[in-house]
Amino acid sequence: MSIDRDLFLPVSRDDMARRGWDSYDILIITGDAYVDHPSFGPTIIGRVLEAEGYRVAVLAQPDWRSPEAFAALGRPRLAVMISAGNLDSMVAHYTAAKKRRHDDAYSPGRKAGLRPDHATVVYSNRVREVFGDIPVVIGGLEASLRRFAHYDYWEDKVRRSILFDAQADILTYGMGEKASVEIVSRLASGTPVEEITDVRGTCVAVRDPGVCTYPKVEVPSFEEVSASKEAYARANMTEYLEHDPFVGKAILQRHGRDLLLVNPPAPPLTTAEMDRVAELPYVREPHPMYDEMGGVPAIEEVRFSITHNRGCFGACNFCSLAFHQGRVISARSHESVLREAPPPPSATPPARSS
Repeated sequence: MSIDRDLFLPVSRDDMARRGWDSYDILIITGDAYVDHPSFGPTIIGRVLEAEGYRVAVLAQPDWRSPEAFAALGRPRLAVMISAGNLDSMVAHYTAAKKRRHDDAYSPGRKAGLRPDHATVVYSNRVREVFGDIPVVIGGLEASLRRFAHYDYWEDKVRRSILFDAQADILTYGMGEKASVEIVSRLASGTPVEEITDVRGTCVAVRDPGVCTYPKVEVPSFEEVSASKEAYARANMTEYLEHDPFVGKAILQRHGRDLLLVNPPAPPLTTAEMDRVAELPYVREPHPMYDEMGGVPAIEEVRFSITHNRGCFGACNFCSLAFHQGRVISARSHESVLREAPPPPSATPPARSS
């Protein structure tokens, strides 16, 4: 039995019309199929912004070969927010042996090829083509882990910060709720996007290092880390050490004549904030538009899962978690987890013998 589509965030003009919307505020573009579950980052950001009173629509896996696909829902009032999805798009597409994957669990019917390589960059450039100077905010795992000049395994070279290749105004890194709410709040108040340079948990491109409002440190430039493994290692060590919401400094990294400004991380959510985010009205299922396509297989791993905490103190070399969520552990309350967990089946206690 199909779920009422009006329980989801709007994905079409018809959805918006049924809500009586003649306009909307935020367009969220994602490289995954739209699954309204709190293990999907774009869904969390969409629901958090909805709870703040904004009108949010979702454009999932648009055809990047067609500019018209990005204009399907019309121009949002405030901004376009872009994520490649729950995985880096290159990880989603290729094995460690650099062989093309034949399926995609985050796409309907496991169909591969519904997003481009380097999806954040491609989507952002398409949005610029269609909507011009609209504020563009990129986030999610792909943007977060590529926020500095970084080594790309598949191309075997150092790439610039994804902020520059995407031509985005702001990059949010980490989990993104606080940064996203603050950015959208400032845009709604009339602040030009180019003046939003000091939000914690974000990166922006600047020319003047004096724009930075936090204690700061500069790491070797894109040009230096491209030419020297030692410079790359020194930059990477500083990037990890300063990824601390309590004592971390802002980081500057030159890219040609521009400066990448990475503001300190956003503070971790408190238990009460974690509870609030976890208990937003998620449907916890894929959108019904995928029913005839075979559904979205990725839901099967998380449908009955409960998110309890974030962060990892380990910082293992093979894992990206500490560089994305940070090393501070945040946790939900027991009461919130129990409210989400289904009640146990009722059972009649065995009769006692006399």
